[in-house]
Amino acid sequence: MSDSDTGNTNNTNNTDIIKVMNVTKNYSLGSSEVEVLHDIDLNIKSGEFVSIMGQSGSGKTTLMNLIGMLDRPTSGNILINGSDITGHSQKELVEMRRRAVGFIFQQFHLIPSLTAYENVALPLVFAGMKDEGAVASAMERVGLSHRMHHKPSELSGGEQQRVAIARAVVMKSEILLADEPTGALDAVTGDRIISLLKSLAGEMTVIMVTHNRELAAHSDRIIELQDGCVKK
Repeated sequence: MSDSDTGNTNNTNNTDIIKVMNVTKNYSLGSSEVEVLHDIDLNIKSGEFVSIMGQSGSGKTTLMNLIGMLDRPTSGNILINGSDITGHSQKELVEMRRRAVGFIFQQFHLIPSLTAYENVALPLVFAGMKDEGAVASAMERVGLSHRMHHKPSELSGGEQQRVAIARAVVMKSEILLADEPTGALDAVTGDRIISLLKSLAGEMTVIMVTHNRELAAHSDRIIELQDGCVKK
């Protein structure tokens, strides 16, 4: 594995929260199979802030989707907290994903008719929970307590992404997956989002997919993919 240690000192420990072992992912394209990931091996420790880099088509988002239990590998095994998720039923994966993983995307995916508060509360609603304190705490964490009752159209791009981050952390998940989280933002706003992700690392394991090396340099470690393989 080709890693770059940036010297950050988040509160990581020696426990591997994620283990990806000999993972291959193929997709059907007409009558043929296209291999997107080939024999991936990597470990990510609890509390780490890791960036996954690579050119377009290198398999970054596919790898993130596998770790996030949105897809299954063609072969190999993925362990989350020691549990081999490749053997879980779809129902079990949905429940585990709900509890263990928060997602942030390049596009904010907020519901326009709901306030910021209501958007952040959605994961709790889907889980059958009601915890106003958790929503308020998440909004405060991203610095938007004063914007709780505003709808997405009344917020800037950076504020919308912070609402999306609050929504991703409201369940206090152990893993936060961020796919090009600054891609729709200007450079200054993007830097603020990266600073926020850095502040969350340690409490959570943060995995960011990016093609931007300057942004990746803020993480504890960089994993590079090339042609579906971990770059040596």
